[in-house]
Amino acid sequence: MKLEAMKIHAWKSSDQFHLKARAAISRSAIIALLITPIWLTTSVTLALPSSGAKIISIYDGDTVTLSNQNKIRLLQIDTPELRPLECYGNESRQALIKILSRPGKLVLRGDQNLDDKDSYGRLLRYIYIGKINVNLRMVKIGAAAPFFYRGERGRYAEKLYKEAKKAKANGLGLWSECVGTILNPNRALDTFYKTERFPSNPKKPSGNCDPNYAGCIPAYPPDLNCDDIRSLGLAPVKVIGKDLHRLDRDGDGIGCT
Repeated sequence: MKLEAMKIHAWKSSDQFHLKARAAISRSAIIALLITPIWLTTSVTLALPSSGAKIISIYDGDTVTLSNQNKIRLLQIDTPELRPLECYGNESRQALIKILSRPGKLVLRGDQNLDDKDSYGRLLRYIYIGKINVNLRMVKIGAAAPFFYRGERGRYAEKLYKEAKKAKANGLGLWSECVGTILNPNRALDTFYKTERFPSNPKKPSGNCDPNYAGCIPAYPPDLNCDDIRSLGLAPVKVIGKDLHRLDRDGDGIGCT
């Protein structure tokens, strides 16, 4: 009887131990869930392994398209346009192709200080190839310039501006090829057009300039159409903010082409 009682006591002790252990594990799991930082589940970092999304096209020096059809606009930089062709437009695109062709893991990162998307729905990201910050490298070699839209400065703003000043001082890339280009990170880059698209004596618009467009487009209102813009000798128009005049019908950033 004593032996039987000892066995029953041992079984009860074992059951109690397992119950306590399970309860402790459950409490630990709940506590871990409660103290897990929210940012771990909402990270803006997107790795693109070989089995995931890939870059399938490079539109110009600051815009690419992924295999999942997401368009990516490189954050805090601006490059010359291809339509219509601006000075160093093709060279800038080729520079981006060369950098993105390097071996290394492809990673996209957003910036919590800046918008997640632009007005065209493109994801705003820093692109990395291995340890290379592609946005920064483009500025460093003179294939792009810093552009702080609305004056907003991201995590690499200081480095971007510093590298741009170096590139300009050393006459790298567009800074030597595109005479007259101004380094102003608070305005979209303007390297001027490869071919003359405007009259030799364009009419000067009256009133204030609209900050949503590169150059001096008359401020809204009144509403203007492309015929108005062409009559002023201001076409084509680069949209750098909200397209209040609705000049960019196809959403590629250039209106009245």
